[in-house]
Amino acid sequence: MDYEKVAVLIEALPYIKKFSGKTFVIKYGGSIMKNIEVKKAFIEDVVLLKLVGINIVIVHGGGPNISNWLSKLEIKTNFIKGLRVTDEKIMEVVEMVLSGKINKSIVGELCSHGINAVGISGRDNHLIEATKKYLYEGNEKIDIGYVGEVVSVNEQLLNDLLNTGYIPVISPIGCDQEGNSYNINADYVASAVASVLKGEKLILLTDVEGLYKDIDDSSTFISSIHVEKIKEYIKTGVILGGMIPKMQCCIEAIENGTKNIHLIDGREEHSLLLEIFTDKGMGTMIKGGEQNE
Repeated sequence: MDYEKVAVLIEALPYIKKFSGKTFVIKYGGSIMKNIEVKKAFIEDVVLLKLVGINIVIVHGGGPNISNWLSKLEIKTNFIKGLRVTDEKIMEVVEMVLSGKINKSIVGELCSHGINAVGISGRDNHLIEATKKYLYEGNEKIDIGYVGEVVSVNEQLLNDLLNTGYIPVISPIGCDQEGNSYNINADYVASAVASVLKGEKLILLTDVEGLYKDIDDSSTFISSIHVEKIKEYIKTGVILGGMIPKMQCCIEAIENGTKNIHLIDGREEHSLLLEIFTDKGMGTMIKGGEQNE
């Protein structure tokens, strides 16, 4: 008998019991989709989570794919403070890549495993109502085009899909009351979805291992942290740069009803299962409730 394999299954059992019937919202970052083996492992992980009774919602990104297609079409693009300036022509490509190519690819792979999955854009049935996002530089208001932020999420639509056994796969495109489309950061869409569903977990699959007190010192890795400590680290400069908006997004999700958030390295095969079903885990868990790090 292979006792090591049996031990793994026994270790996973209490977590399967605990999370069966609960809802996980998974943000699948565009930067990790290019690795075929990692993508295959992600789909397998989602299938297993679904088969043990966990309700899954996937929100995907696609920035590198968008950049690739803009380059193919010889459309110039530029960024301000990490956000793509998006005119009408670029927005057409963004929507084509996100809601068409990437969304349907994920759905197709899930369905090939016998899982009921449906791809939807935030525009479908007003799933994601958005408003135009502006940037500010001092007193200057900067227009970055068709970039949006979430106003509301159609909870009923998502619950209808989950209650009938579907995995909703969401493209992070929103629309306003006038029908204008907006590209929205997938982290913020996933956060808003997890909040409205009061999700058991929001899982951010990214291209980093998790949080560090010192990014240059691997011994400072943070496996578990409370939102209040994150706020402190942002104020004191421990958390810097592009990690700040991601952590602000996590704080917002916790404060709006999400129970726990996991920041894990999606570049590692089966990182999803390792984080959820093992005692050690592999990423950073962000907690609400009682403080403990």
